[in-house]
Amino acid sequence: MKNILIVLLGPTGVGKTDISINLAGRFNCEIISADSRQFFREMKIGTAVPTDNQLNTINHHFIRFKSVEDYYSSSLFERDVINLLPTLFSKNNFVLMSGGSGMYIDAVCRGIDDIPDVDPEVRDRYIRRYEEDGIEGLRAALKILDPEHYSKVDLKNHKRIMRALEICETSGRPYSSFLKKNKREREFGIIKIGLERTREDLYNRINMRVDAMIDTGLEDEARNLYKYKNLNAMNCVGYREFFDYFDSIITRDKAIELIKRNSRRYAKRQITWWGKDPDIKWFHPDQILEIIEYVSSIN
Repeated sequence: MKNILIVLLGPTGVGKTDISINLAGRFNCEIISADSRQFFREMKIGTAVPTDNQLNTINHHFIRFKSVEDYYSSSLFERDVINLLPTLFSKNNFVLMSGGSGMYIDAVCRGIDDIPDVDPEVRDRYIRRYEEDGIEGLRAALKILDPEHYSKVDLKNHKRIMRALEICETSGRPYSSFLKKNKREREFGIIKIGLERTREDLYNRINMRVDAMIDTGLEDEARNLYKYKNLNAMNCVGYREFFDYFDSIITRDKAIELIKRNSRRYAKRQITWWGKDPDIKWFHPDQILEIIEYVSSIN
């Protein structure tokens, strides 16, 4: 039998964790997490890390294995996953990769070019631009230099925008060009399964999940991470809103409202990212039997 990487993807809150546990149990395989927010050990509640019981049921990789102070990227993730897969395939012909970070999933499935080192002078110039013109100045520059990446990047994350601009200017190429247009040859097959719900259902689930995170201590977790607020790893939904509350910029109620809104917007961007990928077969999470049948039919 050919080695197969099952890729389970979908927006935040759609129900990937439960389905991934079910599929991994059915095919007796291990799980690679492709959720970049779950890489960091200090972030648990706000990143919806699988429960201890779920982690004990199925062996997971790339969950809480880095500190927020560590540098990590999609290219490093590609390298680490590709190096790990032969070991996992030696145990089973199936491996399941599950998550919602489109760039990291694409890096494993399609490959990513080596990104050049950034000229320090270029970096300093964009830092000054951010200080003088704010994030709007960065957005305007990226829209001109790389409209493709502009349509996908988190436009509220100035560090990601700045990173793309640095690469554009240093390399003389759009940052998006470093994401391979043609799939890199892999020594294993890839099956992509997408999970989808109606927008109303998805948004309701997101709102309820945020409420559950608040009830289980997200505010305290964010407070413990406040000292790291300027690190790139911390610039994500669920934490930056509480940081603004701690800085007395917004109220606590407003922070919770924004976490829900920004989570919904993040889900929308995830759906847009995968919308042009014809290799994805979409299912409702309730269609677990159909998903199992589909995977079995491919091999």
